[in-house]
Amino acid sequence: MKQETQNDGIRFQPDHQEGLTAQQVASRIREGLVNYETDIPTKSIGRIVRDNVCTLFNLINAVLAVAVILVGSYKNLLFMGVVLCNMVIGIVQEIRAKRTIDQLSILSSSKVKVVRDGKVEEVGIYDVVLDDVMDLSHGNQVSADCILLYGECDVNESMVTGESDAIHKKPGDMILSGSYLVSGHCRARTEHIGEDNYVSHISKQAKYLKKVQSEIMASLQKIIKIVSIMIIPIGILLFWNQMRLEDNTLTQAVVNTVAALIGMIPEGLVLLTSTVLAVSVIRLSRRKVLVQELYCIEALARVDVLCLDKTGTITEGRMELREVIPYGDHTMEQVEQALQALISVMEDESPTFEAIRKQYGRQSDWTVEQIVPFSSEKKWSGAQFFQKGSFVLGAPEFVLKGKINPIRERLNQYARENRVLILAHSNASFEGRELPPDPEILAFLLIQDVIRPEAEETLQFFADQGVDLKVISGDNPLTVVNIARRAGLPGAERYIDASTLETEEDIKQAVKRYSVFGRVTPMQKKQMVLALKEQGHTVAMTGDGVNDVLALKEADCSVAMASGSDAARNVSQLVLLDSSFASMPLVVAEGRRSINNIQRSASLFLVKTIYSFILALIFLFVHLPYPFVPIQLTLISALTIGIPSFVLALEPNKDRIRGSFFKNVISKSLPGAITIIFNVVAVMALSLLLDIPVECTSSMCVILTGFTGLLLVYKLCTPFNLIRRLLFGSISGGLLLGILVFHELFSLVPLSIPLLFWLGGLLAAAFFLFQLLLRVLDRRLIQKQPQK
Repeated sequence: MKQETQNDGIRFQPDHQEGLTAQQVASRIREGLVNYETDIPTKSIGRIVRDNVCTLFNLINAVLAVAVILVGSYKNLLFMGVVLCNMVIGIVQEIRAKRTIDQLSILSSSKVKVVRDGKVEEVGIYDVVLDDVMDLSHGNQVSADCILLYGECDVNESMVTGESDAIHKKPGDMILSGSYLVSGHCRARTEHIGEDNYVSHISKQAKYLKKVQSEIMASLQKIIKIVSIMIIPIGILLFWNQMRLEDNTLTQAVVNTVAALIGMIPEGLVLLTSTVLAVSVIRLSRRKVLVQELYCIEALARVDVLCLDKTGTITEGRMELREVIPYGDHTMEQVEQALQALISVMEDESPTFEAIRKQYGRQSDWTVEQIVPFSSEKKWSGAQFFQKGSFVLGAPEFVLKGKINPIRERLNQYARENRVLILAHSNASFEGRELPPDPEILAFLLIQDVIRPEAEETLQFFADQGVDLKVISGDNPLTVVNIARRAGLPGAERYIDASTLETEEDIKQAVKRYSVFGRVTPMQKKQMVLALKEQGHTVAMTGDGVNDVLALKEADCSVAMASGSDAARNVSQLVLLDSSFASMPLVVAEGRRSINNIQRSASLFLVKTIYSFILALIFLFVHLPYPFVPIQLTLISALTIGIPSFVLALEPNKDRIRGSFFKNVISKSLPGAITIIFNVVAVMALSLLLDIPVECTSSMCVILTGFTGLLLVYKLCTPFNLIRRLLFGSISGGLLLGILVFHELFSLVPLSIPLLFWLGGLLAAAFFLFQLLLRVLDRRLIQKQPQK
């Protein structure tokens, strides 16, 4: 890339106060020196089409269609109509979801402050140009590699390297794209843009990313892998076996083999999953929720522990300074002068500082010599002034450390209703940015959080749903407990001071016993999430600050407020664009609806896959023609699988997900699959005993399979509502219409009176066998449920 240089060849250096001029910005835009986006958040439309068309199952279906065409059995190509409909629906829904996500991503995209023509202005992160001077402060994520020009800051590079320790940066140091500021304020010149950024290089190599954990994805891949491995050898052997039958033509052998193979392919299952999740994305977008990771909807549906950062979730994220109380012989005038001086030089924009600045934001004539910005790890900030000494503002436990006992009772009294900070003074300086020795207390500052009006109702919702709630905060435990009680948190009386937890084992035991945690460091938040996951919980984490980022990254489902820090938004899987905690129940309900319905409807698809797979194996060793042709399976699949699965998949369902997706789906599929296998084997045995014609045995198998499919749909529709009644009535009528009116189209023949009697007996046997299998499996599932 071109870079502007001075006459001596040295790289152009903009002034940190003036930045680039409008002409220089325009020149760089013309030359393409813009920080363009290298990591597109969603698939392109071309890739969506390609991913839906170019699949293994579509290839197999296409090969089977060619085989049917070559033997001239054109009506048996109807299954390709279903395949094409699946593709179109999948493509349309994914494109709708993509456009929704792209629109919301623009609304929630991060902005960055840059200095241009001597003024600070906000631009999009992809509108930054080479040599732009960025104005960075606490919580900002760095959008491009830059060289620090002015100020000092502490930077966390965990999103780039995986290392969570903050790194102190001084003028001349490089700040990497993808990292974020945990403290301080600085101005830095953009050094690299676009693909030249460090984060773009490592994205192609070894960027630290959390692997998406999706049981549905893993289960689908397992099913696809099994079918893919088995379908070709079974197809070859079955075709060879059908060709060896007497009076069986090449056409019949091809058609029968194609019927067996298309029955084994659960082509609609993948479509169902992607469609339901895409619809969830669209529904959540109407609730002002941006889904940044599709399969987090599944994790959210399984959540049984919700970790809440107090600030910005239970509370509104703004503070009110209630009272300033001088300590000892210090006067209010001394305290006010110190606060004014401290606030005037600190560039902290946190809610705590904003509350103090509202009362003490006047200018001071004190001369500052050194500034130590606030960080979540040390929980204090300070400044040294000429001939005045050093002043520190922060949490009492961290400022006074082991010398807190003389005022502990007083602190506990204040902390019952407030967040307590102390203002302290020392004549010594900050050596190595560490606390000066023996700081003297000047005053107590009592600050109170403003609780969100919807917090109590939202917390009660989660408690009613069996979700364990844990409030994790960096504040004094008594302050956090008071807020938790005011917000109606169940179990708020079980609290602990996290500063007393010294080992990982202490943390593991604490998360089992307590609901409220105070004085939690960012690393401890992460350790708590990991401990809960190790104990078998599915953990969701909500947060809005840089101190939540480590925990958000490790949670099974991470939720950020749009009003929070850039870093928290960028690392989270869900972003609440209205920053309202009241949206959480709706988000969880949508997740549960999606996954419950996918699980329920998936059982319909796997019934066909299981019975087709087993029957194909049986007919490898039985000297009989396969009893189905493709058009018959199209009728059965459309009416007892395809239509019901998509209708049921979009219904409300708020039950919490329990157990393994794969095991749940297989167990629900077995009664129907086993019953159909019994039906077909019984008909084949009857055909040998009574010498029934092939056309009649095929018709009997179709009727019995359709009837069993209706039994399963009936079970899934219970209890009935208007939509389910209409659904069941429609598919039952459609099946009767296909059998009685369009029997020639579907290769069905009328049955004789004796065969109708036999068919009636088999229908009754199928009904009782299906009910018996349901009871046996339901009893086993009840026995396996954990006791509460």
